[in-house]
Amino acid sequence: MKNQYNRTITACFTGYIVQAVVNNFAPLLFLTFQRTYGIPLSQITMLVTVNFGVQLLVDILSVGFVDKIGYRASMVMAHAFGAVGLISLPLLPELFTHPFAGILAAVVLYAIGGGLLEVLVSPVVEACPSDNKEKAMSMLHSFYCWGHVGVVAFSALFFQIFGIDNWKVIAFIWALIPLCNGAVFIKVPIPSLMKEGEKGLDIRELFSTKIFLVLFIMMVCAGASEQSVSQWASTFAEKGLGISKTAGDLAGPMSFAILMGLSRAFYGKYGDKINLDRFMIYSSALCIASYLCISLVPMPQISLMACAVCGLSVGIMWPGTFSRASASIPRGGTAMFALLALGGDLGCSGGPTLVGSISGSFGDNLRLGILAGTAFPVLLLAGILLCSQCSSRS
Repeated sequence: MKNQYNRTITACFTGYIVQAVVNNFAPLLFLTFQRTYGIPLSQITMLVTVNFGVQLLVDILSVGFVDKIGYRASMVMAHAFGAVGLISLPLLPELFTHPFAGILAAVVLYAIGGGLLEVLVSPVVEACPSDNKEKAMSMLHSFYCWGHVGVVAFSALFFQIFGIDNWKVIAFIWALIPLCNGAVFIKVPIPSLMKEGEKGLDIRELFSTKIFLVLFIMMVCAGASEQSVSQWASTFAEKGLGISKTAGDLAGPMSFAILMGLSRAFYGKYGDKINLDRFMIYSSALCIASYLCISLVPMPQISLMACAVCGLSVGIMWPGTFSRASASIPRGGTAMFALLALGGDLGCSGGPTLVGSISGSFGDNLRLGILAGTAFPVLLLAGILLCSQCSSRS
C-alpha cells in the first residue's frame, strides 16, 4: 500500500523545491533590479509583499475550489503557474513601458502557483500512508530548504561564471522544474484526505476552535520569523556588511537554508524520539537570540553567523505547527491546511515588509528593521506555550 505512493511523496518533495524557487530566486536579484531598471528599494520591497500577498489570497480562494476540481488538477495548475511566472520574469520587464510593472506581473503569476502548492502539498503527504506523520512532514519541509540551497548555490555559481547580467538565462532553467514535476502529477496516485463518509470542518467551525486560533497565530509568526531574515539575507550581507554579491549569497541565504534544512531533516529522522513542543520552544528561544545578534552586534562575522543560526532555529516552526494541527484537529481537512497556509503567508508577507519599511524609514538601515522583526519569534514562543496549555487541558 505504501509503495504505490512513493512516487507521489517524491513529487510532493519536488513540489516544495518549486516553492523554494518561487520564493527565493527573485530576492537574489533585488540589487540587480535596482541597478538595471532604476527601481528604488521601497518598490523592491513590494515584490516580497505582492508575492506572499497573492499566495495568501490563493490560500483563501482555494478553500472554495480545490475539493471541487480535485487535488490532481489543482497540483498540475499550480506547477503551470509557477513555470509561466518564472519564464515571464526575464521577458515582461522588456515588454512593459515600466519594467517594474513587468516584474510585478511575473511575480503575481508564479505566486499563484506558490500559493496553491502551499495549500496542496502538505495535506497530500499527510494523507499518504506512513509510520510517523510528524517525521514525514518535517522531512517534506526540509526539501523546501534544499531547494532554497540549490537556488542560491546554482545561481551564485552561474553568476560567477557567466556574470549577473545573464540572470535571464537561469530564470528559464529554473522554470524547467515546475514544468517537469507538473507532468509527473498527471499520473501519480493521490490519496483521499478524509475517510470514506467523513466530512472536514468548515472555516466557521475551525475558527470557533480555540486551539486552531492559537495554531493560526503560530503560523503567522512562523512565516514571519523565517522570511524576515531569509528574504533580506542577501541584501543585508552585500549592502549592510559590504561584502561581494557571491560571498553575500553564500554567507547569507545559503547558510540560512542549509541549517534550516538540517534542522528539519534531523527531526524527520529522529522525531519519534523528540518532544515536538520542547523542540519548538528551544528553537524559538534560539531564534530570538539570533535576531538580536544580527541587529545589535556590530561585528560582521557575528552577524553572518547569526543569519545562519536563524535558519537552524526556524526549521521546525512551520512543519511543527502543521503536525500539531493535524494531531489536534484530525477532521481539519482542506480548509484547515488552506487557512494555516494563509496564516503562514500572512507572516511571510508581513515580516519582510515590516523589516523593509522600518529599514527604509531609517536610511535603509536593515539592522533596525531586523531588530523590529524580533517581535515575531517572541510571539511564536508565547503561542507554543499557550498551545501546550490548551492540549494539556483537553
